[in-house]
Amino acid sequence: MRPGDTAHGCPPDPCDDLTDETTYERVRSAQAPSVPPLSRRGMLRLSAGAGLGAALGTAAAPQALAAPAAPQGLAAPATGIVKPLPPELFIPQGTNAEMRWEAMRGQGDLTPVDRFFVRNHVATPRIDARTWRLKLWGTGLHGSPPESRPVEFSYEDLLGMRAETITSFIECTGNGRNFYATQQGQEVSGTPWRLGGVGVARWRGVRLSAVLERAGLTPRAVDILPRGLDADFVDKGEDLGRVRRPLPVAKALKDVLLAYEMNGAPLPPDHGFPVRLVVPSWVGIANIKWLGDIQVADEPLFSPWNTRYYRLFGPGYPPEGTAPLTRMNVKSAFELPWEAALPAGHQILHGRSWSGNGRVRRVEVSVDGGATWRPARVRDHHANPRGWVRWEFPWRPDAPGPHELLARATDETGASQPSTAPYNTLGYLFGAVVRHPVTVS
Repeated sequence: MRPGDTAHGCPPDPCDDLTDETTYERVRSAQAPSVPPLSRRGMLRLSAGAGLGAALGTAAAPQALAAPAAPQGLAAPATGIVKPLPPELFIPQGTNAEMRWEAMRGQGDLTPVDRFFVRNHVATPRIDARTWRLKLWGTGLHGSPPESRPVEFSYEDLLGMRAETITSFIECTGNGRNFYATQQGQEVSGTPWRLGGVGVARWRGVRLSAVLERAGLTPRAVDILPRGLDADFVDKGEDLGRVRRPLPVAKALKDVLLAYEMNGAPLPPDHGFPVRLVVPSWVGIANIKWLGDIQVADEPLFSPWNTRYYRLFGPGYPPEGTAPLTRMNVKSAFELPWEAALPAGHQILHGRSWSGNGRVRRVEVSVDGGATWRPARVRDHHANPRGWVRWEFPWRPDAPGPHELLARATDETGASQPSTAPYNTLGYLFGAVVRHPVTVS
């Protein structure tokens, strides 16, 4: 059992098994049993900034806390993505940059920083670590009435605390979204990623649990709400404020890192300098970059990023959508250009597979469009469960011309990639087998 589990009324099993959206909601309900479920309209009111008590119409609701003052440490106006985006490494996707999978051929377990995908809601801010402060505030901390000052940590404060290192993938929740349209003929909204919205890095930093403990986390705390220092996000003319997304305290105490290094060097600007969250195995939106403040509350928290986004909507789902999305699903990718031109004759196909549920145990490949499957040779049998496995498959094409290559993985929970992905209007969590086109000449 982790420190703090008992104090927060969270039995070991749910805390250890925050595996899906249902568990997320169950843990929150166990921590705040008096909070009734909210309608879609109620959640959207909360996501626009109203307090939970106001939304429920309770006269005795606790007074809402004012957020900390305007962001500090901004060195210059944000101007898009900072790092170079050479076309051989990236596919531009608006404010984002998708990694080309052929750029990972011959690389090791980690994704080099120069080809790690970029997911920005707006533009990368330039932040001065000398004046940056991380502020923690809210009703879930000791001695935090509305008039209190937030608890602050400087960059040097975090560097002086005990450091930990984890290797973990971060993946956009919409990774693979393109295939809802191209493979399944279904219209979805959002960035049309193929499979390049994912990367694995070695992250070094301080456990979030240690910072929460120093800030005075109380047994009443239910949720935290980390917020970034990038500019306000405007969607269809509506200003939704800075990117922020709640986490249950149970997950925050389990394995979340306040990271200040990536692959052995300080975080680059596009990847969250000076400090970002790394939330292993969870949807990419949980890994807030350019962290500025964290609200800690004794009641569930809401934002647009866990109400109107990052739920599943559409036919077969309730009007308010599913519970907030948590773990990523199983995926596989070939280290090949899209619509690759391959020579005739014997060759070795390479790829990688990963899952938010843990280690990938088996990978199968089809070179005939899914008619038959054979096992690939997995190179990383003892791979980090938060990373990916590399695999290879020998192939001698039987004829020139177009072919479809398919790869499917099965993880340690038995979850495998289906032939089609359940539809949702925002195109999240495409986990079906991808049909990779190649031409043999």
